[in-house]
Amino acid sequence: MDPRRIEREIRQCRLDKSSGVEIFIPEESNMLHLKASFPGPAATPYEGGKFVLNIELPNDYPFKAPKVKFDTRVYHPNVSSQTGAICLDILKDAWSPVLTLKTVVISIQSLLFDPVPDDPQDAEVANHYRSNRESFNAKAREWTRIYADPNTSLDMAGLDPGAITRLVEMGFGRKDVIGALRKVNGNEEQAVDALLNGL
Repeated sequence: MDPRRIEREIRQCRLDKSSGVEIFIPEESNMLHLKASFPGPAATPYEGGKFVLNIELPNDYPFKAPKVKFDTRVYHPNVSSQTGAICLDILKDAWSPVLTLKTVVISIQSLLFDPVPDDPQDAEVANHYRSNRESFNAKAREWTRIYADPNTSLDMAGLDPGAITRLVEMGFGRKDVIGALRKVNGNEEQAVDALLNGL
């Protein structure tokens, strides 16, 4: 691993304000674990959302591809709706050391704009995309609204989206739910107690 290269890539990304792409180190001591965020592309069901990625760099980066998955739940044929895994050639056999982390994030953003349903990560979502585009777009927009709210999407990172959804459906405010789950390390029952007791 070349820490200078990683720092340079993060710095270059920070200097480019126009892309909306952010890359940062969530734990200062570990340069092999990064997070990135980007805005949903305009004129898509993902517009208005802020999407967070989890990036794990191998020790021999940039000679091996980073492992990247969505922290934000996203309804898309090339993204697992369960795990956030992404089907993208540059994350597998088309990786090259000349690519940068910013290139990876922008490629994932482009994938949201232009899905490839014939090479799906989530076959069920791909079938929905192919069979009823209007219904697919409505569901993708709904997930963007629920999971990719730019005010809370970073706070949600690492929490179980299902727990957030269940507690919101119980009538608690989304921000309160996220705050409660954060306080109790994601324990859903303890979060309910905290919300009921106004902690």
